[in-house]
Amino acid sequence: MTDFSQYETRRHFFEKCGVGLGSIALSDMLHQEAGAATVSDPMAVRKSHHPAKAKNVIFMFMAGGPSHLELFEDKPTLREYHGQKPPESLVKGKRFAFLGQDAKILGSERKFGHYGESRMTLSELFPHHRKIVDEVTWLRGMKTEVFNHGPAKLFMNTGFQVPGRPSMGSWVTYGVGSESRDLPGFVVLQSGPRGPRAGNALWSAGFLPSSYQGVPFRGSGDPILNLANPEGISRERQRDFVDAVSALNRERLGVTSDPEIATRINAYEMAYRMQTSAPELMDLKGESQATLDLYGATPGGNSYANNCLLARRLVERGVRFVQLYHTDWDHHGGPGQTLGKDLEKVTKQVDQASAALVLDLKQRGLLEDTIVVWGGEFGRTPMGETRNNKVGGRDHHIDAFTMWAAGGGFRPGAVYGKTDDFGYEVVDEEVHVHDLHATILHQLGFDHERLTHRFQGRDFRLTDVHGHVVKDVLV
Repeated sequence: MTDFSQYETRRHFFEKCGVGLGSIALSDMLHQEAGAATVSDPMAVRKSHHPAKAKNVIFMFMAGGPSHLELFEDKPTLREYHGQKPPESLVKGKRFAFLGQDAKILGSERKFGHYGESRMTLSELFPHHRKIVDEVTWLRGMKTEVFNHGPAKLFMNTGFQVPGRPSMGSWVTYGVGSESRDLPGFVVLQSGPRGPRAGNALWSAGFLPSSYQGVPFRGSGDPILNLANPEGISRERQRDFVDAVSALNRERLGVTSDPEIATRINAYEMAYRMQTSAPELMDLKGESQATLDLYGATPGGNSYANNCLLARRLVERGVRFVQLYHTDWDHHGGPGQTLGKDLEKVTKQVDQASAALVLDLKQRGLLEDTIVVWGGEFGRTPMGETRNNKVGGRDHHIDAFTMWAAGGGFRPGAVYGKTDDFGYEVVDEEVHVHDLHATILHQLGFDHERLTHRFQGRDFRLTDVHGHVVKDVLV
């Protein structure tokens, strides 16, 4: 029988070689101009490129594509042309997910009003948003490039429509680290009837060290599965186990300088600390009744309202990036997807808590340092979609939609962006997804062109080779 122990694989050779490819790649990673994490502590707080206006981000992601034409833009022209074919100049050469050539203009049945000093347009579906119209920046000229849900969600979260790229939360924690020692730097909270399409690729660290990936917290039961000690294992025995495993990992880290070993050490230490910190975080019983009523939250419940309150508690504890996903905003007009009662249901689930989060952060002095973003992966078409022989919904639309941002140096009460009379195209003050990413990074102290990571011979960044900072929406 051949003794294979005398042979060394190519992988082992490069791993042990002092000037091997692994060492070269690691050295390059550790000397990134953006200031990558140290191997020993990947989540250490690091310097940004320029003074930051914000420290944290809360991204409230409305999975499915909210309709700007039912929520944020009153278009009388749609009602005037209701039931007619759109002008050919609008749709010629355009592609849609489901619409056919015979699609007709669909006028909105919602009532709209103008609110606040900004005179922002809001529909009857968002009564609580009226309280924050002068606190947020309304981005009414948003534009993206991908019209199917999974790829579009990836594009909004990672800057690219194919899985494998780091998410925005991963780029942020990679660049600046985290101030929380007892909780992950990037936390994901989910609500709604199901998870978002594209799943955990939306909060993946991609080719960055896995320390920077988002950590999903559950809304009920243990925040993270298998976090609690097994029966019969005391906290002292758990500490001994973590110490022993960490010692072995550190010895190996000293030999290889592999950042994934540092990630493993970090994960064990974080899990141990989170056995105390996570249950305390999730327990809302210490919140005042007035705060619970503000959000519409219920201790022990699992809801979007609870998640908004948890988001505030997370940034209070130093968590750098919090992402909330709420489904289901995909209103094509079929069963469960109408612009009537189904849209009313989902807007009622998020309206109060979304506004409450902004108001609560401001009242506590946290809004100045926290960027709050609200929006989905795209908008909806001015043309109606027919399902089950009824016109009751709208198709996916990438050429115009609305998002909003608050805090962290975004200009309160600004209405930025204008669409045509059909709500179809942006005609002024366009903000592309890459521009939004560049602007958020800028407020966190980063030049989006310099926050890079070399992978497979190329320097990658969140904004790819695009994007510019939209300075007109900043204070």
